[in-house]
Amino acid sequence: MKLFETVVHLGILFSTAAVMVTPAHSADLKAKTAVLVHGAFADGTSWSKVIPYLEKAGLKVVAVQNPLDSLENDVATTKRAIKNAEGPVVLVGHSWAGTVITEAGNDDKVQSLVYVAAYAPDKGQSVEDISAKYPKPESLKYFKKDADGYLTISDEGIDKYFAADLTPEEKKVVAAVQGPFNSRTLVAKVTQAGWRDKPTFMVVATHDAIIPVQLEKDQVKAANAKSIEVPSSHVAMLSHPKEVANLIIEAAK
Repeated sequence: MKLFETVVHLGILFSTAAVMVTPAHSADLKAKTAVLVHGAFADGTSWSKVIPYLEKAGLKVVAVQNPLDSLENDVATTKRAIKNAEGPVVLVGHSWAGTVITEAGNDDKVQSLVYVAAYAPDKGQSVEDISAKYPKPESLKYFKKDADGYLTISDEGIDKYFAADLTPEEKKVVAAVQGPFNSRTLVAKVTQAGWRDKPTFMVVATHDAIIPVQLEKDQVKAANAKSIEVPSSHVAMLSHPKEVANLIIEAAK
């Protein structure tokens, strides 16, 4: 009898353990893949802290590596990632990539859109258009343009404005991997607004010194988006990865 009770007890323990290691959200997810699109002055490593949360929840993850040389090329690269991903897809964009996913988001495989401290222009608008009525950020003085029209941010600009709430070591990595961003992208107009047709989620970074915070809040209203606010610099996915990941997981349901 004691042996039987021991076996039953062990069976219950193993069953409980199996439940505990099963991703908490996987059974609820309709989307299969999260396609993550980095913004200007960044690359795919900007999602390094978010990716483990998404994978633990049962999502496959693709971090796009965009050229940042034109809206057309960034959209083409993103669409290629969507095409090759297992659908349905949650399409996520940070910063400039909000413009990219706005244009690319009409793909049939895209279930929902997530904007992380990102631009969300309407049809016929550019980043420059939607930013015009807001005060210019002080951080712009730390942007440098080379002879070919590519912008980068100085180390001081990353330290004080772009990634102010990261550790000194993390800031150095952000500076080292930043992708030069062609200034012509700022005037490129989208031809369609994916957020008008797809469920939309937004992260507002309330300490953002790159995109006006009020612009981010106004976009939430315009898109009728489900949103969260985090006390973050522009790189919310690095300073508040769990909160960002949780919203992406919610968008995958």
